[in-house]
Amino acid sequence: MSAFSSDLDLDVQDVTGNGVEADVATNLLTGTVRLSVLWTQEILLSPDDAERVARSLLRAAEHVRRFGPEHTS
Repeated sequence: MSAFSSDLDLDVQDVTGNGVEADVATNLLTGTVRLSVLWTQEILLSPDDAERVARSLLRAAEHVRRFGPEHTS
């Protein structure tokens, strides 16, 4: 089982339609945020999708700060 929890609200795919996706996930055990580009090494985003990824990263950072490992005991 993975310790990472993906942002289910993020649905961003490459503008070329090749199925490449971006994924943002948090790991509350280690207090880290993971940004993944699935199925390739790069992704081409529209300006709106780039903003969605940025907002997802901000949500993940806030989530880890609020609920990360230093807050479990």
